[in-house]
Amino acid sequence: MSPRTFYRTVAIAEAVTWTLLITGMILKYGVGVGDWPVKVGGFAHGLVFIGYVTTAVLVGLNQRWPKRLMVGAAATAFVPYLTIPFDRWLEKNNKLDGAWRTSATAHPRDSHWVQVVLRWMLNRPALLSVVFVVFVGGIMATMLFVGPPGGRS
Repeated sequence: MSPRTFYRTVAIAEAVTWTLLITGMILKYGVGVGDWPVKVGGFAHGLVFIGYVTTAVLVGLNQRWPKRLMVGAAATAFVPYLTIPFDRWLEKNNKLDGAWRTSATAHPRDSHWVQVVLRWMLNRPALLSVVFVVFVGGIMATMLFVGPPGGRS
């Protein structure tokens, strides 16, 4: 899977989970079916939200995006559906071009320890997948332990 496909898939999933969360809120507050739709939609959205931010950083590092662009990509997850037009902007500006960088080049940033670790992980896709899932799951577990925004009722 290319960086473009990986980023695009998670960006679309993030927009889909916004739909689940918004639908859950409509069902809870508009129709009065109880808390479960928000809990389901909120859990799915939270998990994919964290995955999207992590993906934006991972792909951004691989594509050598400036820090500001990585932060901007992550910030799009806070606004419903903004990941989709941002993905289109990235595509239009060739920010998703290229494969995973599994070997060093002459680029000055390639000797930075972050890039070295990234290449090492990219050369071990099974390990990278496990680290990605554990990282996202760990943040999600921490957030569930801390509690929902606004506290528990």
